[in-house]
Amino acid sequence: MKVLVVSGIWPPDVGGPASHAPDVARFLIDRGHDVEALITAASAPAYEPFRVHWVSRALPKGALHLVAGAGIARAARRADVVYATGLFARTATACAVMRRPYVVKLTGDPAFERARWRRTVTGDVRAFQQGGGGVEGAFLRVVRDQTVGRAAHVVCPSGFLRELALSWGIAPSRVSVLPNPAPPLPPLPPRDELRRSFGIDGPTLVFAGRFGPQKALDVLVDAVGRVDGVTLVLAGEGDAPAAGGRVRFVGALPRERVLELFAAADASVLSSSWENFPHSLVEALAVGAPVIATRVGGVPEIVEDGVNGLLVPAGDAAALAAAIRRFFSDDALRARLRAAAAPSVERYGRELLYGELEQILAGAAR
Repeated sequence: MKVLVVSGIWPPDVGGPASHAPDVARFLIDRGHDVEALITAASAPAYEPFRVHWVSRALPKGALHLVAGAGIARAARRADVVYATGLFARTATACAVMRRPYVVKLTGDPAFERARWRRTVTGDVRAFQQGGGGVEGAFLRVVRDQTVGRAAHVVCPSGFLRELALSWGIAPSRVSVLPNPAPPLPPLPPRDELRRSFGIDGPTLVFAGRFGPQKALDVLVDAVGRVDGVTLVLAGEGDAPAAGGRVRFVGALPRERVLELFAAADASVLSSSWENFPHSLVEALAVGAPVIATRVGGVPEIVEDGVNGLLVPAGDAAALAAAIRRFFSDDALRARLRAAAAPSVERYGRELLYGELEQILAGAAR
């Protein structure tokens, strides 16, 4: 099978899709398939055991869209199926011209995410479905319904997102839930050694991901400021929040180093106003870090309150601060959550989940 993987972000970019797209490509290569990738990037990507076509993000936005669309069309001509984790509109147009089937991997509602990045909507993703965002929101929803709706199959990491996709009019038989797999873990140094390597001393929480409105990092900084003696380490890139002395920024880190940061921390923390199925939580749990997070989207499908983490309402800095305070003041709770972290994501095996994706792509190619 010849597969074209399309992604708008790619290592060293941070975020779930940046990790997922190359990981899927490597899996398919190992399974004997012929794989190419088309990506946008700030600079030439590192070597991969498959061909990676890249479009520079330094291009003017209009030119970038045209060049990316043309590149997808050229590469799709050689493919049996296209797997898109981003650039959905360009993929849909290119595949229509080349008459190639494509499978979409959703990480959220693309219309809502674009509207949030443009700061044209407030509120949550469910409210947006009912007409939020005015004329621009309506246009984004039409584009979303056309591009996602024409896909041969839609893959959603959470049941929450599948319900959302079904509300757009997509047939249930063409929408599958396929969680993000737990990452393959490199050998990790002892935790004390990792903490020293990051300069961690004392109670420490970690957030790793893209800084954006969805992550509500201002709420997180506010909450940490209400709890004495706790340090917050932020790893990633984007619009960083204003922060005080107990908040440290370490910039964008390679995936292996992010896993080490999670392992060094006392817990991973997520203050998002909405989420689909955050890959960072699976990664944190896989290396034994409990999670303190908001009860939004697909997060409760990963984190069970009081079992492998603590859940709080979104947008409530006081509630988040109370959960942080509870976590660090109760030694037995902290030990119990840490012990349950890694076993709780064993069901997200890479071979099993990517094997299901392989079958979906094969079905679309037929």
